[in-house]
Amino acid sequence: EELKKDKYPKHVKEAALDEIRKYESTPPMAAESNVIKGFIEWILSLPWKTYSKDSDDLEKAKSVLDKHHYGLKKVKERIIEHLAVKMNTKGAASPIVTLVGPPGVGKTSLAKSIAEAIDRKFVKISLGGVKDEAEIRGHRRTYVGAMPGKIIQALKKAGTSNPLILLDEIDKMSADYKGDPTSAMLEVLDPEQNKGFQDHYLELETDLSNVMFLATANYYEQIPTPLLDRVELIFLDQYTSEEKLAIAKSYIIPKVLRENGIGKNQFKISEATLKYVIAKYTQEAGVRGLQRVLSKLARKIVVMKLEGKIKGTYTITQEKAKELLGKEQVYKEKLSGKAEVGLVNGMYYSAVGGGVLPIEVTTYPAKNGSLQITGSIKDVMKESLQIATGFIRANAKKFGINFDWEKNVIQVHVPEGATPKDGPS
Repeated sequence: EELKKDKYPKHVKEAALDEIRKYESTPPMAAESNVIKGFIEWILSLPWKTYSKDSDDLEKAKSVLDKHHYGLKKVKERIIEHLAVKMNTKGAASPIVTLVGPPGVGKTSLAKSIAEAIDRKFVKISLGGVKDEAEIRGHRRTYVGAMPGKIIQALKKAGTSNPLILLDEIDKMSADYKGDPTSAMLEVLDPEQNKGFQDHYLELETDLSNVMFLATANYYEQIPTPLLDRVELIFLDQYTSEEKLAIAKSYIIPKVLRENGIGKNQFKISEATLKYVIAKYTQEAGVRGLQRVLSKLARKIVVMKLEGKIKGTYTITQEKAKELLGKEQVYKEKLSGKAEVGLVNGMYYSAVGGGVLPIEVTTYPAKNGSLQITGSIKDVMKESLQIATGFIRANAKKFGINFDWEKNVIQVHVPEGATPKDGPS
C-alpha cells in the first residue's frame, strides 16, 4: 500500500517489491526474515521524493544571518549568491562549502543560521574521531546489526531530500585498518558523483545533489587533500578586539543575563571596562572564553545579590572586575622604547592573536666558535638564523666586520622557552 504512493522512484519500488516477495517466502523463524524486514522498513522510511521549499526572500535571509552573527561578510555573501542563483535558475546544484577557522568563531552556529535563513531542515553529523568507513557508507547487510551510514541516517532524520547537512570537524577524521572514511566522503562531496550515492546497506542510488553540505574544519592543513579539491573554502578569521567588543555588547551580555536571571541595571559595564576584560582575561581567536569570563562576573553578582550586598543597580568598574575575576590572565610583552645592541624586536602571529617577540643575541669567547640557539625554536626558524650567520660571514669584509668566528660562540635566545616557535622568519 505504501509503495503505491508516488513518493518512491521506480528503481526503489522495484527493489522494495523484490524484497517483499523474498520476505513472504522466508519462514518467520529464520534469522534472514528480520534482516529483510529491517531493510524494507528503511526503504519505506526514507524521503525519496519529499522536498522542503526553499525560502525565496533574500532580505529575510540577510536579516536572519545578521541577527545571529556579527561581521563574517564573505560567508554571508556566498550564501546570498547561492540563494539568488537558485531563484534565478529554479534549480542549481547546492554548493559544498567548508568553513575553516579557529575554535569559537561561530562555524557551527553559522550553519544553523544558514539553515534557518533558507528554510531548510538542519542535521549535524559529527566527524571528530570517525575512523570507520562504514560510518559514512553503511555496513553490508550480511553483517549482524548492519545499518546505513550517517549520511542516509541524516536524510531519514531530516525527513526531506534537501536538508542542510553539517559535516562537523571534517579535519578530525582519521584512517585505520577498517578503511579510510575520508575516501568514502569523496563520493558524498563530489557534485559530479553524489547524484548517485550508493550506501552499502541500501545498495540503491540516492540523489544527494539537492542536499546542501556545509563542512567545518579548524585547520586547513589537516583537511585531506582529495577533499580540498571538491569543496569551496571560506576562511573565518579570528575576531579583532573591536569585533569582540561588538559581539559582547550585542550577543553575549544579553545571553549571559538571561542565563543567570539578572536585569540590565545589575550588570552595567562600560566599553572601557569591557575592553580591559577582553585584553587582560581572554586570549583566543573566538569568543567562547569571553562568554565564560562574563558568565563568571554574572554569577558573582547573583551571589552578592542573594546575600543582600547589592540593592538596585550595580556598575562594574575596572577595579571591581579585577576584584571579582582575580589577577589578570594575559601578559603581553611591551617594547622598552629604546634601541639596544644585541636585542631586536620581532613580531609573531598565532591562532589567538599576535604580539612582539624580543630576540636577544650575545657573544662570548670559547675554544670552538659556533651558533647556539635557545628558546624552543623549530627547524624553519633555525634555518633562518643559519642563513643570517652565513650571509654575515660571506660579506664580513664588505661590511667591515672584524670578528673571530672560530673563537667565539654566538648565542641567540628567543624568550618564552616553553612555547614552540616556528615559521618563515
